[in-house]
This record gives sequence, structure tokens and C-alpha cells, in this order.
Amino acid sequence: MELNSIKPQEGAKHAKRRVGRGIGSGLGKTAGRGHKGQKSRSGGYHKVGFEGGQMPLQRRLPKRGFKSAQLQFNAEVTLADINALEAAEIDLLVLKQAGLVAHIARRVKVIKTGEITRAVTLKSIGATAAAKSAIEAAGGSLA
Repeated sequence: MELNSIKPQEGAKHAKRRVGRGIGSGLGKTAGRGHKGQKSRSGGYHKVGFEGGQMPLQRRLPKRGFKSAQLQFNAEVTLADINALEAAEIDLLVLKQAGLVAHIARRVKVIKTGEITRAVTLKSIGATAAAKSAIEAAGGSLA
């Protein structure tokens, strides 16, 4: 095979529809736009959500709620996940390498789900009050 012999697969390409090119083409005269009206004119259209002057749906409905863009940088880890790790010192990098938190995560918090049976040191990782007491009861600490 040579570079000059490469072609698209059969049926991958199709000719663009040429409208307004005479009566014989089947798409002459109005070129599939119908008769009169805003949609038939060149450059004649309306913005997304426009309802002909009627108050649009997105303005009729009440505004509600808020979702912070910062939430994507937060992550949670359970006590059971931490207990499964072999490292004695756990920080953000260790959790990312283990695949427990997303690589985009910046803040991690430990929640009390499951049990912890060994002493671990958490560095720059938050914990709920119940998780903190469970970690300290097992002989661990939060740095």
C-alpha cells in the first residue's frame, strides 16, 4: 500500500446536498425551505429558547439551587479504604497512587465507614470527628 492509494472506506463519504440548483434536482425554487416566513429568509432565525415573544420556559420557571464548581476538587475516603493500604504514613499522593481518589482532587476527608485496626499517620488529610476518634483509638494520628 502506498500513501497515494489511500482512500476513505466505501460509503464513508457522501456528496453534500446542492439546493436551489433548478427544478430537475428536486430541490430548486424554495430549496426545501417552504414558502415565506422567518425560516425561509437568509439569515432569518431566532436565538435558542425564543418562543415568538412569549416568555420563554427558562424564564418562566423559578431559579433554584446552586452547585459549587469547587466540589470536583473534594474527595472522601473511608476508614476501610485506609485500613487496606499498606503505608503507615498516608498523604494525598499515596491515595492518588492507590486509586482511591481522583487525580484532580485537592482536599480529602476521611469518613467513618468501616473499621480501622492499625496505627496510621494522616498528613494534610481531614477527618470527621467520628473518624478522627476511631483513628486515634487504633493508635494513629492526624498531622
